[in-house]
Amino acid sequence: MMHLDVVKSVYFIGVGGIGMSALARFFKSEGKSVAGYDRTSTELTQTLQAEGIEVHYEDSVDLIHDCYKDKSTCLVVYTPAVPSNHSELNYFLKNDFEVKKRAEVLGLLTHGMQGVCVAGTHGKTTISSMTSHLLTQSEVGCSAFLGGITRNYATNFLHDKDSSFVVLEADEFDRSFLNLKPQFALISAMDADHLDIYGDESKVYEAFNQFIGLINVGGALLYKCGLAIDEPDDTIELFTYSVEEEGDFHPVDLKLIDGFYQFNLNSPFGLIEGLKMGVPGLVNVENAVGALGLALLAGAREEELRVALPEFAGIKRRFEYRIQNESLVYIDDYAHHPEEINATVNSVKAIYPNRKITVVFQPHLYTRTRDFVEGFAEALDQCDKVYLFDIYPAREEAIEGVSSRIILDRMSEGKAKIVSYIELIEELKKDVPEVILTLGAGDIDKKVPELERELNQFISN
Repeated sequence: MMHLDVVKSVYFIGVGGIGMSALARFFKSEGKSVAGYDRTSTELTQTLQAEGIEVHYEDSVDLIHDCYKDKSTCLVVYTPAVPSNHSELNYFLKNDFEVKKRAEVLGLLTHGMQGVCVAGTHGKTTISSMTSHLLTQSEVGCSAFLGGITRNYATNFLHDKDSSFVVLEADEFDRSFLNLKPQFALISAMDADHLDIYGDESKVYEAFNQFIGLINVGGALLYKCGLAIDEPDDTIELFTYSVEEEGDFHPVDLKLIDGFYQFNLNSPFGLIEGLKMGVPGLVNVENAVGALGLALLAGAREEELRVALPEFAGIKRRFEYRIQNESLVYIDDYAHHPEEINATVNSVKAIYPNRKITVVFQPHLYTRTRDFVEGFAEALDQCDKVYLFDIYPAREEAIEGVSSRIILDRMSEGKAKIVSYIELIEELKKDVPEVILTLGAGDIDKKVPELERELNQFISN
């Protein structure tokens, strides 16, 4: 790869992706000219444009400015979600530009730093965001490339030129995390997922164990109790964490007070007392235990963590309260795998044990729906009422016989219904819920503000 000192401009194909936009913000902060293409205009792309990053929405080489057509000074970054027939991508490839996947660039940027890399099929965004918040609020500090917009900082990119630490998500999709060199790594889960990439569960395990092998000598791995890792040699330290089992890091005296958990933390650094959560849900306690472990390993002090933890305000679309009052609770969450749905629903049930729970779920990907249909049906069956949107295809073509109906057909009779957004509103008008969750990783988030307004109107009427 060309040296960063030579790079004057960076062009992103798929700049509106959550990971891509963090990289775009990094290069902008380094004084580079930054622009890119994305398929649709979103709140995130509009924010990038407001920050001085040029974005266009038509796949056209003619729309690329001349400063991004000098291959001696322009770096091109693309996401694997971009189709192979994309004309802009093919222009750069055919003209021998330096063209790199996002993960490759991220790996190269972080090789010279102390990487705090959060891996796992669930929880990466929350744990990495919590970790970056805890370190930012300590003398250790950090830069961070995150997979969500933090409510504390209103961004997915943090920059601290005085810290050697960088926090980032180690994404297993497309084996991207195998480009990284962690100093400290965390693995939260190793459930079968992305089987369109891996083929079967054994290959998922194999990739995670390859990731463990990339940890620097003298570094450390923190992993959730019970995960089937191949223990590496003694060149790195191993630690476990859990909310339910007695890992090296685990909570004691856990109490739910006014909707938020409080606990003490058992750790190899001693007992840390008086910790309070700033975000709800038992699932977030487990995320916090992992984040606290990473922050302690990086050198954060006990008192710094005690102050910072309750100030963590969460991430957009991760157990995000949209409405919270006596009449109605509305929570939006990114959950798109059966285990994530289980964790979110169980957390809601613990907070609201006597309320009926209504879920609106948009399945993400035909392959994931096909591969985990039984798990989706079982997880959603825990709720009182379920509304299913059509599958969000993302990068995939339709698969014959695979639709939201295969989930509905495996659920309890009368529990679920397939609806459009308009039909959903009509259904909710007839039966306003007590607690409602919107779940999914597709474009369901675009309906969240409108649904919030509709629900508030139901309440006021």
